[in-house]
Amino acid sequence: MIEDKSTTLTAENIKEKYELVIGLEVHAQLLTESKMYTADANSYGKMPNTNISVITLGHPGTLPKVNRKAVEYAVKMGLACNSSITRRNVFARKNYFYPDLPKGYQLTQDKNPICVGGFVPITLDSGQKKEVALTRIHMEEDAGKSMHLAGEVDTLVDFNRAGVPLIEIVTEPDMRSSEEAYKVLAEIKKLVVYLDVCDGNMEEGSLRCDANVSVRLKGDQELGKKVEVKNMNSFRNVARAIEHEFERQITLLEKGEEIISETRTFDAATGLTASMRTKEDLNDYRYFPEPDLSPVVISEEWLSSIKAELPVLPRELFDKFVNTYGLPEYDAGVLTDQKDIALWFESLCKHTNNYKAASNWMMGPIKSYLNELTLKIEDFPLNVSQIAALIALIDEGKVSFTVGSQKIYPQLIANPEKTPLEIAQELNLIQDSNEDSIKPLIEEVLSQNAAKVKEYKAGKKGLMGMFMGQVMKKSKGKADPKVASKILTELLDN
Repeated sequence: MIEDKSTTLTAENIKEKYELVIGLEVHAQLLTESKMYTADANSYGKMPNTNISVITLGHPGTLPKVNRKAVEYAVKMGLACNSSITRRNVFARKNYFYPDLPKGYQLTQDKNPICVGGFVPITLDSGQKKEVALTRIHMEEDAGKSMHLAGEVDTLVDFNRAGVPLIEIVTEPDMRSSEEAYKVLAEIKKLVVYLDVCDGNMEEGSLRCDANVSVRLKGDQELGKKVEVKNMNSFRNVARAIEHEFERQITLLEKGEEIISETRTFDAATGLTASMRTKEDLNDYRYFPEPDLSPVVISEEWLSSIKAELPVLPRELFDKFVNTYGLPEYDAGVLTDQKDIALWFESLCKHTNNYKAASNWMMGPIKSYLNELTLKIEDFPLNVSQIAALIALIDEGKVSFTVGSQKIYPQLIANPEKTPLEIAQELNLIQDSNEDSIKPLIEEVLSQNAAKVKEYKAGKKGLMGMFMGQVMKKSKGKADPKVASKILTELLDN
């Protein structure tokens, strides 16, 4: 319980007085072969200080050069987010000292980011849709990495990451819950992966997120003092850090204490944030135009060629799966969550018209197989034609879904050179749909269970399942359930 003047309120009641305000700054490392301003390799996991040169290290007399592919990737992301593309791009020096920033400044963009405005569309668990506004997307370079080995007093620095191209995606303070922030981050990850501009791996640091969190009384228009939270390596930890900051800042305000505008780190083990440093003002960065880089001008022709290379986006596939294929939104969301799964499903739908069955196979047996063996869809031993043939076998009534998924599918996995029909014939699994052969079996079952038949006719309709089970057992699972059920109902009701 928290004392609020003379009234005792619960923590939840006090939280209801306040509004949470969140903005995100998401850094995505670009999948270029070389760094942002040098020809040094851009590759993760190499031996320390091997992807470096005198340009990366900022030696006197060296000159940077802009990576054309990085510019194209930034434009792709902007187009995917409906941003305006800046045609004349000027770079700037952002001056601050980090031990792993070799030049002592970062080459970035200040006044004119390459992408302005735009939005990220999200759908909340409640079904509510929202477009979270973006402030900007700009290009810059990454810093190196400081390493503190256990038992060592010295700090080692690996400059391999220094100069790796980044885009920073900055949202407006447009989010009002940790769920919204989680969804935005997940959507950004999907976008960069679909666009092939970033692998989206938060554990390796190729996708990183800082959250700006503030609170204010509900109804207030003025924003509260924001706190920036860093060092979060998963979507869940971003949400956890935001929830903790919400409660921490409310507690301070309720005590009459001031919220300090600062940078805080998040400890995933404890779920708490801790102060790192007070926030710098923009003046502290001493931005000024980079004198060693000419402006990069994006012509109409260049912009058109980048637009032409844009792949299908996750929300476009989602809409297609729902509106064209008639899938539930839940199915479409699961299928478009991963690019490789979405494209495989899209290919499968070119071989079958039973889109819901295709979705069920993707989300059920196929995904279970991949998860169990930690495989990607590209490693799946069957092709789309084989799954489509299995769906057709079931749709034609030749086998049941149970037989198809539990007997034919495992054998197909083990013998991918065969067709579903060949396996069904080899295992004698083809369903009997002939009424003339099924009816005698049913009559035999009914004659052997005369007492149960009387109970059924007296109103115990639940016995239908027992009769069907006996029929399927007698037919060794080969009787078509639909045909058998029809004949059984007719005989029992007459």
